[in-house]
Amino acid sequence: MTTSASVPAGPEGAISGGETVTDRLVEANERYAHAFTDPGMDAHPVLHVAIVACMDARLDLHAALGLELGDCHTIRNAGGVVTDDVIRSLTISQRALGTRSIVLIHHTGCGLETLTEEFRHDLEMEVGQRPAWAVESFRDVDQDVRQSMQRVRTSPFLLHTDDVRGFVFDVKTGLLREIDPA
Repeated sequence: MTTSASVPAGPEGAISGGETVTDRLVEANERYAHAFTDPGMDAHPVLHVAIVACMDARLDLHAALGLELGDCHTIRNAGGVVTDDVIRSLTISQRALGTRSIVLIHHTGCGLETLTEEFRHDLEMEVGQRPAWAVESFRDVDQDVRQSMQRVRTSPFLLHTDDVRGFVFDVKTGLLREIDPA
């Protein structure tokens, strides 16, 4: 299944001619902008919710959760892990833009389940500098959701930690499975 069928490509999805993927995206934006009208909304999410999820391209969060433009803040990274930068974004989301609920979404078949912190060592050997960030790999997706919920609930920067729920999205069925924080 491909989701970019509306953008012309050569054999096996390759970019034709001298065109790059970025060129295709810019062309798609021009078509989008041609029909665009200002929705007249501000940056405050209508549903007062922030969603933290994995960056995996198989997760279409708006479709999976029945969301529309303007409903939520969406924060994505490798694994959907709650890092210092996620706490920074959630803090701004809550304190400056009025969100109160936080939904964490990991998924089955995550690439972080196949990596280890050895990835950082390999990068250091290759480029001569150790990354300042942790890989945040994990073996048990349910436990990692629990750890992420705990990081959110114990952050001193967040005002609203009473409505924090975590889920695992099944990439084969499209269903969410809620994780008990205990």
